[in-house]
Formats: sequence, structure tokens, C-alpha cells
Amino acid sequence: MNKKKAKLMFKHNSFDIIEEGDFVLCAVSGKEIELKDLNYWNVDLQEAYFSVIEANQRYKSIKKN
Repeated sequence: MNKKKAKLMFKHNSFDIIEEGDFVLCAVSGKEIELKDLNYWNVDLQEAYFSVIEANQRYKSIKKN
């Protein structure tokens, strides 16, 4: 089965699908995230995160700068 990467527009508490697909990539780990499992993202950076762990890592890296 060929999976296709989706393109999303992240909003507060939701996201819009710009281009249909099955998954997005975690901005920190590069892991594939099925859209049905997507729970963590950053609206300002327009990034998706695999879990709270990756979201926290990104938050800490931004806070340092």
C-alpha cells in the first residue's frame, strides 16, 4: 500500500487538510504520524509532533534561543 504525506494547516484545537494524505512527519524525530493519531502540533511553527516528548523537546529548544 502506498501511503501519501498530507499537507496540513494547523489551528488551535484543529487542523485543515490542504492536501489529502495518510500521514505527516514529526518535526523533531521524523517519525510518520497517521492523521488519526495526530494530537500534538505547534500553530505558530506549523509543525507536528509524534508525542508529548517531541513537543516538549521542541519547546525547550525554542526557549533556549
